[in-house]
Amino acid sequence: MTVVTDAIDCVVCGTCVADVLVRPVPLEEPVGGGRLFHVDPLTVTTGGLVCNTGVAMRRLGATVAAAAIVGDDLWGREIRSRLTAEGVAGEAVEVHPGAATSTTAALIDPGGERSFAHHVGAGAEVDLGFLSRHARLFSRCRYAVLGYVGLLPAIEPHLAEAVGMLRAAGCSVVLETAAAGGSLADLAAALPHVDIFVPSLEEGRRHAGTDNPSGIIAAYRRLGATGLVGVKCGVRGVHLSPLPGSEVHVRSVTPPGVVVDTTGAGDAFLAGLIVGLCRGLPVEEAGSLGAAAAACCVTKAGATAGIRDLDATLALARA
Repeated sequence: MTVVTDAIDCVVCGTCVADVLVRPVPLEEPVGGGRLFHVDPLTVTTGGLVCNTGVAMRRLGATVAAAAIVGDDLWGREIRSRLTAEGVAGEAVEVHPGAATSTTAALIDPGGERSFAHHVGAGAEVDLGFLSRHARLFSRCRYAVLGYVGLLPAIEPHLAEAVGMLRAAGCSVVLETAAAGGSLADLAAALPHVDIFVPSLEEGRRHAGTDNPSGIIAAYRRLGATGLVGVKCGVRGVHLSPLPGSEVHVRSVTPPGVVVDTTGAGDAFLAGLIVGLCRGLPVEEAGSLGAAAAACCVTKAGATAGIRDLDATLALARA
């Protein structure tokens, strides 16, 4: 297990998953009962925010630690082994003897679109007590990423308090969403104290009741958000608002290969964005680095196989 001894760029905390990738699955029509259909060999990989964003940031050159809870099972051991192999510090990856590791079956169609069958498992055990147990680790990082909001049932009713604990440790706080993106009531209490929040367009629509990215950003500002907020819009790029009253549009980057699987693209964007900010890039350039990381991500099956190093990703962002 890799252990952190010095200051680090980021601790990624929360959902930590073993993914089973099943492709190609015809998602445009119901599979139905009693059917046999042929797929490619199943692939087992790591998934969830902790693995996806953590591994991507590490490959982009950041120093990263994981904070999560896994089960005492095959999946949990595999996750810990793969994080160690990637150089992500795992001292705060706890093993819960009474819970199964979070798992997801990702059903992927020929175009790379996907649906998920998810078991929350040990991720449901991440709570305020868990954050408190690892306060020393958070005190050594520049950024703490917490998520997925929407899949952390023990944290979300206390999200504002969780964000406050992380800020008290001295780090900038990033929230990441998944599933339905969490309730607006939970988010509203936390947003005034969050430094970075860039949900997907679908999640933003649920929160704000509009498809307009500027309207979604304005809704978050009305809730008191003062940090960097934005909306990920897939191939339409990303809208980012560094400060109240300002907004930039970051164009999507053409993938350097055939699109195979869009799993993890949003997490890869977040990784690139944070790494760019850690390196002092302006927000728009950091966003472009995130867009390039997402473009690399979709060229391989799984959330991290396509991620490249910083030089290659920067070159793609600036091409």
